[in-house]
Amino acid sequence: MWMLALLLAVDSGTTLMVRLAPAESVAITLAGTGAPVLLVPGLFGSAYAFRGLAPRLVDAGHRTVIVEPLGIGASTRPKGADYSLTAQAHRLASVLDTLGLRDVIVVAHSVAGAMAYRLAAERPDLVAAIVSIEGGPIEDAVTPSFRFAMKLAPLLKVLGPREMIRSEVRRQLRSSSGDTSWITEEVIDGYTAGAVHDLGATLDAFRGMARAREPWPLASVLGRIACPVQLLVGSAPHKSGPRPEEIALLRVSLPTFALITIAGVGHFLFEERPGAVVDAVAAFSAIRPGATP
Repeated sequence: MWMLALLLAVDSGTTLMVRLAPAESVAITLAGTGAPVLLVPGLFGSAYAFRGLAPRLVDAGHRTVIVEPLGIGASTRPKGADYSLTAQAHRLASVLDTLGLRDVIVVAHSVAGAMAYRLAAERPDLVAAIVSIEGGPIEDAVTPSFRFAMKLAPLLKVLGPREMIRSEVRRQLRSSSGDTSWITEEVIDGYTAGAVHDLGATLDAFRGMARAREPWPLASVLGRIACPVQLLVGSAPHKSGPRPEEIALLRVSLPTFALITIAGVGHFLFEERPGAVVDAVAAFSAIRPGATP
């Protein structure tokens, strides 16, 4: 209960490290009060990526809990850890249990969407709804973004010119966006900070993700997800995001599913159009357990 008391008392934007196992600690960033929203960044994200979205959710009356999965952002990158999507979902559950939270709305980006689906399938008591941002029901983390990460990893290992790393990240963000005006030098710093802090550990984590094997296929349990799900996708041309067959699987498997296309934005639509995510959360807030009509 001490963590719950801490959650209620912390100042906006407080970041804590929660130890889940030896060498395994995940970073959480807490802000606001009210109905909880769990924010989970994708492979190239971090708490920084939600700097525009989280304050809007707080202003809308929510308590935001950003959890950076193991190997991402400020969380640790232990060599030999289980980096499967299922293990990451279990860590999300452990954080929510530690904080004493139930019936949260989960907002997950890219590969984290598959973590959210696994969380909802195994722990329906924790999840009231899912807003998946460009995240399909993938069976492993080897996405186009991940392949980019593996290509970048050797550069990180030997460091090389710092601008080379920044240039590649800049190129990837630009090619994945509709309106690129949000991609500033400060943003490039924010998106690369976690990876370059400990280059060797970053490479170890990437290799762990590449080796990870799921204990069971997500497709086999999608029908167990009782909560409503919205999948937000950007209409601007970009390579990342769910494939048509993945969207079709969600349509036929989930009891309550909606596909929302946001015009003119790309893979990082929460950067380009954070209001669309706030609107999706607001729609679910009205139907969450215990909500006032």
